[in-house]
Amino acid sequence: MSEINPPLLSPKQIVLATGAALVIGGCVLLVAVLPAEYGLDPTGIGKRAGFSKLYQPKEQAKPASVPASTPSAVKVLKLEGGGSEPEVVRPEEADRPAPEKQYPEREDSVQVKLRAGKGLEYKVKMLKYGRLKYEWLTDQGIVYSDFHGDVKQANPPKDIYYESYAIAYINNMIGNLLAPYEGRHGWYFKNITDRDLTITVRMKGQYELEH
Repeated sequence: MSEINPPLLSPKQIVLATGAALVIGGCVLLVAVLPAEYGLDPTGIGKRAGFSKLYQPKEQAKPASVPASTPSAVKVLKLEGGGSEPEVVRPEEADRPAPEKQYPEREDSVQVKLRAGKGLEYKVKMLKYGRLKYEWLTDQGIVYSDFHGDVKQANPPKDIYYESYAIAYINNMIGNLLAPYEGRHGWYFKNITDRDLTITVRMKGQYELEH
């Protein structure tokens, strides 16, 4: 049986073969790989050969966008902004004792419609230490909400005393209120978006609806 001896390459042949492989690899990189994988075609041959059509640009990461219903800038809420102005005197009616009997328990769901950029109040009548559990939700977008109450007075002045319980730019809220005095308690809503919206308010507790 005869032995098979493969031909041995000389160092010069190895260098030439390596150089040829590098040249061919570089050509493939310039003509095919760069146009097809990265959209780069320095020679222009990739476009003519059709390799550029294989390029699929990756979708660029998009920055977190502000919802269309959210204004680009809103007024920062401050501690000093809650309730009536400091010079408005707290009326004596606020310190009267609670009645022996509260309004009967009830439960309601109402819808408040707000036009774009407009505001309105929705309130209920409550006696001192009456309880209210509430939930409200917009159908789209956020609103400015000031949950507050003003004191019932026989002869209310021009500047009515009131206390704010919660103020926020928000689209949904739940909570409980123990009325600190007899009066009207509820929300001032302002639609800060560029489209009409509806707020659904659910309530359960000791109160009467205003008509």
